[in-house]
Amino acid sequence: MTNLPEPKGVAAILNPNACPSVHRSIFSDFALPGRVAVITGGHRGIGLEMAFALAEAGAIVYCVDLPAFPDSDWEAVKQHVDKLSPLSEEIVRGAANKPSSKSKLVYISADVTDQDGTRAVFKHIAETEGRVDVCVACAGILRSAECLEYPGDEFRKLIDINVNGVFFTAQAAARQMVRLGIPGSIILIASMSGSIANRGQNFVAYNTSKSAVLQMARSMACELAPQKIRVNTISPGYILTDMTKAYLDPQPKLHAEWSSQNPMDRLGRPDELRGVVTWLASDASTYCTGSDMIVDGGHRAW
Repeated sequence: MTNLPEPKGVAAILNPNACPSVHRSIFSDFALPGRVAVITGGHRGIGLEMAFALAEAGAIVYCVDLPAFPDSDWEAVKQHVDKLSPLSEEIVRGAANKPSSKSKLVYISADVTDQDGTRAVFKHIAETEGRVDVCVACAGILRSAECLEYPGDEFRKLIDINVNGVFFTAQAAARQMVRLGIPGSIILIASMSGSIANRGQNFVAYNTSKSAVLQMARSMACELAPQKIRVNTISPGYILTDMTKAYLDPQPKLHAEWSSQNPMDRLGRPDELRGVVTWLASDASTYCTGSDMIVDGGHRAW
């Protein structure tokens, strides 16, 4: 039973061979001091929100995205991260094998559809920091067109980014984790659209890509479990980001229509994904792999 992690919670207290220190260990389970996280699509939207969450949890976070330089919004978040105080001693003390480290946010320009380039980015990060613990594959695009008229080049472009790019990202992260012997966490951003068809929307390529991501995660989770690398997905519902705003703004009635399609009668905010990504990235979710976390306001419950 050597694969079992060290006991925590009640088991740790009752273990006659352990001398647990008296502290609130639940918080250290979610903390990421000294961990290194890489987030593709981390320049804005959901990716940037997740990067900020992991940085607040104590991680060193690399944001990888296509623009040559980050914009003023990203820089504002970086300045905020730079001012964060260190995690409390109680949290750091209870975080097993996680040395104290000041959070930071770093930007790297790269194209996730370039397999060799993506591998080089992760190798550079691993050599710079000495580790890669967490990967969030968040880069993706949305295009709408009727299935009978969908241009082939547009379909291939979306699949290249949303499927190939996600796989190249997860693959590059896992290669470094295996090389360094790190029990990492890989999180692929899917969508409720990978399991349902969006009512009234012509999202055939997008829906296809997100369904592929769900099966990709399950397959990689099974292959990588022996290396203690976990692979999971997060499936958001309608989240109000710059990308969705660009789609909604020309169609004012669509915002209300989308909101009415879930029991909470509203769209989600990017910050409402902070908790689930931090949980999956941390030791609080060590028995979770090959799973899909649905965060859709109840959309799929109907």
